[in-house]
Amino acid sequence: MNNRWKPSVTVAAVIERQVNGQSQFLLVEELTQDGLRLNNPAGHLDPGESPLEGCARETLEETAYAFKPTALVGVYLSRFEKPVPGQAEPLDITYLRFAFCGELGELDVGRQLDEGIVRALWLTPDEIRASAERHRSPLLIHCMEDYLAGKRYSLDLLTTHESIYQIGASR
Repeated sequence: MNNRWKPSVTVAAVIERQVNGQSQFLLVEELTQDGLRLNNPAGHLDPGESPLEGCARETLEETAYAFKPTALVGVYLSRFEKPVPGQAEPLDITYLRFAFCGELGELDVGRQLDEGIVRALWLTPDEIRASAERHRSPLLIHCMEDYLAGKRYSLDLLTTHESIYQIGASR
């Protein structure tokens, strides 16, 4: 039996704005199997895209805001078990998350948000910390705290080989 480990690669945006001298972060509220949950604009990296492209796409799809990543906040690995109805063994899931900060662009007012996304909202760091029981991922707060601590890494750390864009090329 092949038990090759295959973590799911995800991308996330850590987006801050200042309102009357107060930091606020852009989050999404989404309907999950566990109810309404909060998360960074985030999602799975799709075939044929770089992590930067994936982060910009996910942010637009989930918040209707354009976003341009300008720095890497961090790379995170998390794991959890998800019960599967009718199965004795839970599903063992590992995520490898690339979190970026950057420049928030225009809001596309008429854009429909991704399925399951109820709304985009702005919360202060204290509001985010106080709502930990509603976080979809433990990485939400970790990414925010790293951002607030000033962690920023050059995008030069990431290389996307041209083969990524050659979908259907020989394997």
